[in-house]
Amino acid sequence: MGLFDFLRGKGREVKRGNEADEIKNLIHTRLGGRIANLNVSYNDGTATLFGTAASHADREKAVLLAGNVKDVDKVDDRLVVRSTTPQEQMAAQQAAQPTFVTIESGDTLSKIAKEHYGDANKWQQIFEANREVIEDPDKIYPGQTIRVPKE
Repeated sequence: MGLFDFLRGKGREVKRGNEADEIKNLIHTRLGGRIANLNVSYNDGTATLFGTAASHADREKAVLLAGNVKDVDKVDDRLVVRSTTPQEQMAAQQAAQPTFVTIESGDTLSKIAKEHYGDANKWQQIFEANREVIEDPDKIYPGQTIRVPKE
């Protein structure tokens, strides 16, 4: 997927000097075994992710989990998605391309759902797509980045 920018100084705190291990543990905890052979490196604000994701959604969630760590301002996504052929992988990626949204002050999942789907009641769709990233739908915070899937 490439290099993603995040808002540094916002998000989950991790122990300095142990960023890579804590990000790796976070991804394992939240996504279980859906990222095989996960390896994470961290250097000066950039977390680099290596491994094989079970799906494009799992790949995106791993990037968001790493990027929503306080000391991360970039995620270099080098994850690959399990697929039988390159054509299937490309078609699946294009069909499921979500929108990434950085939460601003005053945002709610209902407000974001209204903006993207035209219906505030579809906030649960956004929450379900980010369940591993958002622990509580009432506790999103400015600077947090989430994914808004296509309907």
